[in-house]
Amino acid sequence: MTSMKKLTFSAAATLPRGFQATGLAAGLKQNGAPDMALFYSEPPATLAGVFTTNQVKAATVRLDAERVAKVGVARGIVVNSGQANACTGKQGLRDARAMAAHAAKQFDVPANQFLVCSTGRIGVPLRMDIILPGIEKLAKAVSPQGGEQAARGILTTDTRPKRFTTTFTVNGQVCRLTGIAKGAGMIQPNMATMLAFLLTDARVERGALQQSLRAAVAQSFNRITVDGDQSTNDTALLLANGSAGHSLLKPGHPDWAAWVAALEGVTFRLAMEMVRDGEGAQKLVTVRVQGARSAADAEAAARSVANSLLVKTSWVGSYPNWGRIMDALGYSSAKVNENKVEIHYNHLLAVKNGLKAGASLERLAKIAARKEFTITIDLHMGRQAATVYSCDCTEEYVRINM
Repeated sequence: MTSMKKLTFSAAATLPRGFQATGLAAGLKQNGAPDMALFYSEPPATLAGVFTTNQVKAATVRLDAERVAKVGVARGIVVNSGQANACTGKQGLRDARAMAAHAAKQFDVPANQFLVCSTGRIGVPLRMDIILPGIEKLAKAVSPQGGEQAARGILTTDTRPKRFTTTFTVNGQVCRLTGIAKGAGMIQPNMATMLAFLLTDARVERGALQQSLRAAVAQSFNRITVDGDQSTNDTALLLANGSAGHSLLKPGHPDWAAWVAALEGVTFRLAMEMVRDGEGAQKLVTVRVQGARSAADAEAAARSVANSLLVKTSWVGSYPNWGRIMDALGYSSAKVNENKVEIHYNHLLAVKNGLKAGASLERLAKIAARKEFTITIDLHMGRQAATVYSCDCTEEYVRINM
């Protein structure tokens, strides 16, 4: 088996072989900011995708999910920012199909091999009079160096682009994986308004590609929350075009672990950037629940704490109000015995057997004042654990969403 060396990740959108991209300001946003992006693969790419579980789904989600399931091959993705194309009825689906067809036409490829993503305001019909000419401009501007422009073209309330690139080795051949994402509010995927585009020149079997994406999403995008809201548009798409030319990757391949490590590393870093850039956020807080009776209990308890407005606002003031944590645990669906609960701020004991213990308020407050810290909760009810990554909720979050 090939030995794995430690992977390195750069905050860059360096595109893998065979991919081109760009982004630009088409005119959808009144402030003149970039609002469209396009990704293109010269060779046909094997396709995988994971989507929102919200019952209300954007037209783009319905279209892309169908193409992931039935086509499984993609040549490109066209994205618009500013208008979500959700709750837009039959016209929304027609517009999504028209976007894909128009993009495909520019490259003379089948229409069903283009994917479409939209992000922005719900219930607003797409400005196709702006989008279609925008697609033509994008098609003329794509280049192997266009990853950074594409990363900016997909943003909404994000304050900065989110992108990571890593390389790994398969059969002695160096492969690249690049992830580009957006998301700052309406974030609690299950699969936020979250979009993620993952591009690789590795050659991966279709079923294995879907399997590895779903597993990576479960430990990254599905581990974060900004505000507990789940978007209508959440989409993570993975394209593998095989330009590296190695033997087919799938479980059992000597270098399968290298692929998994690269994918999990990129998706996790993108997810952490979403929390750090949460609307108005100042702090990234890791909430870990252990000692739960079941995996479902661990998950419910962690999310209850991570999504509690009372808890999140206490983080803003750097006040270690563990009583609010106890409260959130108690109203979660998890089985909790308050007389067994133990809470740590980083490694400092705050609560034991449901009562104040150990560290002084001043020492706990110093930890709560940090930009990043961990709250560990032991329910002492079993052996299951879950971790959720959250952020504080500041006044700026309210202003952004007024």
